[in-house]
Amino acid sequence: MNRDTTTSPAADWGQLLWDPLRLSAMATEYAVDAWQRSILYADVRRQRGNQYLEHLQEQTPNVLDFASEVIMSGLDLPQPVNYGLVRILPPADTPSDPHKRPFVVVDPRAGHGPGIGGFKPDSEVGAALKAGHPCYFVGFLPDPVPGQTVEDVMRAEAAFVRKVGELHPDSRGKPAVIGNCQAGWQILMAAAVWPELFGPIIVAGAPLSYWAGDMPMRYAGGLTGGSWLTALTSDLGAGRFDGAWLVQNFENLDPANTLWSKQYNLYAKVDTEGPRYLQFEKYWGGHVFLNDVEIQYIVDNLFIGNKLSTAQLVTSDGVRIDLRNIRSPILVFCSYGDNITPPPQALGWITDLYRNDLDVLGHDQTIVYATHDSIGHLGIFVSGSVGRKEHQEFAENIDIIDVLPAGIHHMQIDEHPDPVQEGDPTSDVFLTRIRRSSIDEVREIVRPDPENDRRFAAVARISEVNLACYRSFVQPWMRALVTDQGAKWLEQLHPLRMGYELWSDRHPLAAAVHEAAQHVRDHRQPVSEANPFLQLQAQFSTAVEQMLDQFRDCRDQIYAQAFDTLYSLPLVQAMTGQSLHDDAPPRPRPSETPEHRQYLAQELTRLEADIHNGGITEAAIRALFFVLAARGEADGRHFRHAEELVRPHLTNDFDMQAFRHLVRRQALLMRLDEDAMVSAIPGLLNGIAPEDIRQVAGMIVQVIGSGDVLSAHEQTRLEQVSTLFKRAACEAQAASALAMASPANETSAAAVDGNSAPAMPSSAGDTSAAVMDTKPQTSSPKPKAPQKKTVSKTPVALRTSQTRRGKGK
Repeated sequence: MNRDTTTSPAADWGQLLWDPLRLSAMATEYAVDAWQRSILYADVRRQRGNQYLEHLQEQTPNVLDFASEVIMSGLDLPQPVNYGLVRILPPADTPSDPHKRPFVVVDPRAGHGPGIGGFKPDSEVGAALKAGHPCYFVGFLPDPVPGQTVEDVMRAEAAFVRKVGELHPDSRGKPAVIGNCQAGWQILMAAAVWPELFGPIIVAGAPLSYWAGDMPMRYAGGLTGGSWLTALTSDLGAGRFDGAWLVQNFENLDPANTLWSKQYNLYAKVDTEGPRYLQFEKYWGGHVFLNDVEIQYIVDNLFIGNKLSTAQLVTSDGVRIDLRNIRSPILVFCSYGDNITPPPQALGWITDLYRNDLDVLGHDQTIVYATHDSIGHLGIFVSGSVGRKEHQEFAENIDIIDVLPAGIHHMQIDEHPDPVQEGDPTSDVFLTRIRRSSIDEVREIVRPDPENDRRFAAVARISEVNLACYRSFVQPWMRALVTDQGAKWLEQLHPLRMGYELWSDRHPLAAAVHEAAQHVRDHRQPVSEANPFLQLQAQFSTAVEQMLDQFRDCRDQIYAQAFDTLYSLPLVQAMTGQSLHDDAPPRPRPSETPEHRQYLAQELTRLEADIHNGGITEAAIRALFFVLAARGEADGRHFRHAEELVRPHLTNDFDMQAFRHLVRRQALLMRLDEDAMVSAIPGLLNGIAPEDIRQVAGMIVQVIGSGDVLSAHEQTRLEQVSTLFKRAACEAQAASALAMASPANETSAAAVDGNSAPAMPSSAGDTSAAVMDTKPQTSSPKPKAPQKKTVSKTPVALRTSQTRRGKGK
């Protein structure tokens, strides 16, 4: 029986004290229920231990809730790793569309086993399958390959994405990749080195700028003296780092949940909570290992060094890992309720790499961010509500994200304002809005602090010194003393492992508890929700949580104050090479180099040359961006309506990459010089058939009108572009009538269609042939395409209508 004690009516203890018989009956009722719940709680914990031991015996332990088949093993690569690629087999009722881009979900290797991205039907994997996309999953084995490095894992993940792309040659887009937590920064590193392999990238709860924010975990490296402790832990594991220590760090962040809330919730709702509790504990107890070189690279270069977000990492073959090299859209999903990867750490890399919006445009990079108000770190990947809302919307709008123009955008998912139509499977529950954001808006979230950077720069230098001392004077002794067998004994004595192993069917009392639990289930006597002792129990639980939360807040405040005090000392900063009068930034800013400024100026010069190039497709895209720019956003209704208009003209040979480049190019030009781009629209429509111009103008009006009611400014802009299209249609109609009336029309048409030279006019006054030769003939069976006036593969109705008229004649 699942009770919500927080909403039950308050007990009147004054009346109960005057009625001892009733009070005694309620006390007895509660005592029986509490005893039965204790037995059931102990039995669920026994099942937890059994589940843990069974999980250890699996060959490829994971918590993936979908059928799958192995496609590629990282053990077979030239540089073998313990990762693998599997194909998710779609359910019979939701087959995958081979023309939709595939999804690749990559799970984090941060202490836990794989499968969290497909933990339940409402998950990242489930959302991709529901949207009709082929789906793949990248997992890993508990033990790493000896000598395996972070760079080896990057190469393996690039090989997996390349394989998925090869398996879907008919897909209209490159594979979309989801990187959860630690896998997020690893995927971005791979995409920075091999950008041609990746489609849109979604990083969920992924820390990328480790010095940003104000969460307590970032102080750990400074308060322990740096990464020498990481090296010591790896040496005690005989060259392997036990991921249980990372899980222990997560547990310590929220002692109220670890020590009380999680267990009390099972005890209070033991009749129904058991299956969910066991499912989560299977993941939480699936500890994995990392090689010493892997964890040392991560701690030194990312956690403490913060080198990823400032483009300081270089691969073994000399390639700089610069996130600005990524050519795919990057969607960052983070939450303000996440105490492991808060929004400043998830978004800080943007302010680290870019000075302003012009920098982002110059690198032709698209960055989208979406934030959640309250969900915790694991909830970003596990929560069913997040899976049904955010991840479902990400999957359904992935093609829209892929064609978003360069710049920073904010995605917001709200309840749909239109009522949901019952029985209509296409009716949307949520409405996705994408609006233009800016580097200043991101900076308000990140709140960069130069003084804070100086403290962390001091930590990074001290860490290097302490690690060098440890490696020189202590590590040789530790490696000589620790054996493989000794390392295994230490693993078994880890507090987290002991909690699972001490209580299972191996315990001599387990059989008696199991038998008692069966008897309790057969004779269950749950207490009523109005029982005053049950309410007192809930109040006591709340008091314990508040006490532990206060302890956590005081502890974190002490950590922060101690860190700030210690690493703000002039002596400490001087010892790490920082002078009191040094105005230079404590870490390099890649966007401030002279080479970068020269590159940016050259890119902008190239862009300006394209303002007057294009045809009717470019004109239509410019018109749409011009009108919607007044609002600064577009929502799912605009995208859906545009897709409905374009869908009949999509063919199997449609080049999604060419269309994506076209849209992004026009949007970028609009950002640079909007007036010049709009003024050039009439020139782009020269030589286009009048009926094509009218048809595209009507499509523009339909798309713009599919969202909210237009404001006065938007209506003015729409009328402005409509006037341009109408004027161009009238001029094309007049030119067409003049050409049809010319007696030399047939001769010039034959000259255009054939291979012979164009006919010369018979007299000085007969210029019709020359005129027809210089203008494109849209009404002829084989029109002569103008230079840079049309795009060969486009979803606009122009190409289809021209072919239809040609065949008709």
